[in-house]
Amino acid sequence: MSTRSKLTTLATAVCLTALAGVVNAGEITVVATGGPLPEVMGVLGPMFEKASGHTVKLSIKAAPAIIKDVKEGASIDLIVSGNDTIDALVKDGLIAAGSSAKVMQSRVGLGVRTGAPKPDISTVDALKAALLAAKTVAHSQGTSGQFFTTVIAKLGIADALKPKTIVVTGQPVGAVVAKGEAEIGIQQVAELVPVPGVTLVGPLPADVNRIIGYSVGIPGKAREMEAAKAFAKFIASGEALAAYKQKGMEPAS
Repeated sequence: MSTRSKLTTLATAVCLTALAGVVNAGEITVVATGGPLPEVMGVLGPMFEKASGHTVKLSIKAAPAIIKDVKEGASIDLIVSGNDTIDALVKDGLIAAGSSAKVMQSRVGLGVRTGAPKPDISTVDALKAALLAAKTVAHSQGTSGQFFTTVIAKLGIADALKPKTIVVTGQPVGAVVAKGEAEIGIQQVAELVPVPGVTLVGPLPADVNRIIGYSVGIPGKAREMEAAKAFAKFIASGEALAAYKQKGMEPAS
């Protein structure tokens, strides 16, 4: 075969392979809960699209709404949510067998405005002192904020913090800190890290911290089952790990 013929044959094969990829590509309907996931999935989705040729259609909903949608047979190919949500769906037989897995986790952390002094929070006593010394302390109404209220109760400083506590709604806690409206912000590390103008001091001491885990699950009625499996596998890959670690997440333990 001549060199020209070989090149023609190779070009034809490449074209056929490309066309096959387009035919096999699908649109995956992914639903995730809030917290750090919109930021994390907003990065992982495009990465997977580039690597696979599939299209990711991402929506963000509260856990009760996701559970309701799955029970009503909504078209969902992949769910990324807190461990409790996925576990509940598995228990009800609504997740395809063997398709659920813990993939990442976050801890509760403390942040300050960039350029501000970083308080010592290396021990429980140091954290307690830092909170009492702060002029204002902000937290959310979500998982991390609810947990923080149990921490300050445990430390016996709930009453002392009450007059200077800001409960943030409708925006990240870090946004309030970045604007100088709160001296200290408490939220998941993965929610503080992406906010411009905020410096993460670190996670709270282990004795007063909580690991917040996230899982994936594929509904039994998923239309793009194979593509969803590929995305779930991608989320657990080293490439994805490097990306979401930059957002303050950790691999599931």
